[in-house]
Amino acid sequence: MSTVSIRNLTETYPSFRLDGVSFTLEKGRIAGFIGRNGAGKTTTIKSMLNLVHPDSGEIRFFGENLQGNETAIKKQIGYSTGTVNWYPRKKLKEIIDIVRRCYDTWDEAKYRKYLKLFALDENKAAFELSEGMKVKANLLVSLSHDAKLLILDEPTSGLDPFSRDELLQLFVELKKAGVAVFFSTHIISDIERYADEIVYISNGQIMAAGEKSDFIATFSEHGESLEETFLRLERRENDA
Repeated sequence: MSTVSIRNLTETYPSFRLDGVSFTLEKGRIAGFIGRNGAGKTTTIKSMLNLVHPDSGEIRFFGENLQGNETAIKKQIGYSTGTVNWYPRKKLKEIIDIVRRCYDTWDEAKYRKYLKLFALDENKAAFELSEGMKVKANLLVSLSHDAKLLILDEPTSGLDPFSRDELLQLFVELKKAGVAVFFSTHIISDIERYADEIVYISNGQIMAAGEKSDFIATFSEHGESLEETFLRLERRENDA
């Protein structure tokens, strides 16, 4: 049973079409979602979370269809974007006090663990947090309710190199515990170092989805880094 199974996801906008997007992700795997701005990454992620409604296709988590099981499924998912839009003058501890009531799976010990790991001050208001700290605060919520799957849209945005590496190392520890991690990023070196799988989207279509080693064997030329491969593929798509 796949942790995530997306089949033929299609959504049409006036100037863009998400066209038959399909991929799967198993437990205990890290998948990097790559594609240039406007390729369809955020639209795909929002569709997976029912934040936008696709025209057609099937979205399943843990073997269950998202439609009709959304509440139960979302209790098992952690979601984070690279930004946070909380009430700016509320203290972090006040925000968390509200959020923890929404999850019967909330784990206070894990919350305290990640609060310390991320060096977050509960008494700071949202507007006092740096961009990097806002990312960490958003992830803090995702990691504190015992999620089996993390869906992360640009989670390392705004983080300094040390904090980014610390977070990615955390992903490795989570996958050892059976958690699946699906994250989009423009930092290809992060995928090269930490991802098990690559989902590559271009112009609303999935160009590749599977093992990172298979992606490299299929698309990379001799001596290329993953970033060089991606840039070459994108130039080819633009020239087509």
